[in-house]
Amino acid sequence: MGRTALVTGASSGIGRATAVALAARGYRVVGTSRRPEAVSGSPVELSALDLGDEASIEALAARVGPVDVLVNNAGESQSGPFEELPGAALRRLFEVNVFGPVRLAQLLLPGMRERGWGRVVMVGSMLASFPLAYRSSYVASKAALKGFSDGARHEYSPFGVWFTTVEPGAISTGISERRTKYTAEDSPHQGDFERMLAALDRNEAGGTSADRVAATIVRAVEAGRPKALYAVGSNAALVFPLRRLLPGGLLEKATHRRHDLRR
Repeated sequence: MGRTALVTGASSGIGRATAVALAARGYRVVGTSRRPEAVSGSPVELSALDLGDEASIEALAARVGPVDVLVNNAGESQSGPFEELPGAALRRLFEVNVFGPVRLAQLLLPGMRERGWGRVVMVGSMLASFPLAYRSSYVASKAALKGFSDGARHEYSPFGVWFTTVEPGAISTGISERRTKYTAEDSPHQGDFERMLAALDRNEAGGTSADRVAATIVRAVEAGRPKALYAVGSNAALVFPLRRLLPGGLLEKATHRRHDLRR
């Protein structure tokens, strides 16, 4: 095929599965990791990237050369009551989940535009479409990423470059073990917060596989006219149509009940 794909966060989970799937389709794949030297047995070439460091982003863009497909997958999962989220943690989350991926895309887009073909896939979350209590910062970061993608899509499609957001639901990738959590010692939300986390971990343990999400990403990349949004897992094929038909309050209640919260 002769095309190059860059997949961020390719050392595990969705990123690794996507890198493998694209390589099997004939792409030259470059994956990223914050510490590639610590990753053993990677099926693809890994390059260092810290999305919270603009110098690291610019160095990667210069090092990797022309890129035809960018899969912005790397990110942080964060939880906590709204009023108890530390400002520094919020800023770090948006650096990693929003500003870093946007900057990387900005650096790679000129080449795609000049060559007349490109794909930018933002890996979001179904929580951006179905928000959940105690995940407000994560929801906001993924909604912001989708907003950038939706707006830029209209700017770049005339050049043959398509932006797409892929929203996974509950995914079995072990991300629950890496989620950052913030609560005050005397938090009035502690009981609800702990129940939500336990349900979240349970749902993710039984969730969709990373391979299925990767297959959706590949489908978006190879579509002639990719859709703005692809959703996968957590009964996405059912709940998105229901969102258009049912009152918003009912869907909010269903989302919270699925996470052992009564609202």
